[in-house]
Amino acid sequence: MPNKEYIKRMARASTSSDIFNAIAEPARREILDTLAREGELAVSDLVVSMGISQPSVSKHLSVLRDVGVVAVERRGRQRMYSIHAEQLRAVHQWTQSFERFWTNHAERVKQRAERMSATRQQSTSHE
Repeated sequence: MPNKEYIKRMARASTSSDIFNAIAEPARREILDTLAREGELAVSDLVVSMGISQPSVSKHLSVLRDVGVVAVERRGRQRMYSIHAEQLRAVHQWTQSFERFWTNHAERVKQRAERMSATRQQSTSHE
């Protein structure tokens, strides 16, 4: 196991080469959400949707393009961006390993609600 000093010196992967670092930024996740929901959009549409400056949106799109999760197509003066969801497969596969925790949690919440409902029904029937 590496010591703490070694870990401190390890360089973090470049945002432009690692999908996990690229999507760690909330604005980039919002761009991906918007493209997934709306389909192909121009930068100007994303600027309006997100309410941030065009240079900021373009910078975030550049990072997402570098890791391959968005594709760009030039149409006249506009650049149209679309999601390239296949590149998100690694993220999806990684998050699937945690699905059992969510499923188990939801089942426990359901069971607790059912117990509470049954307890309430018993107490009202005894009154």
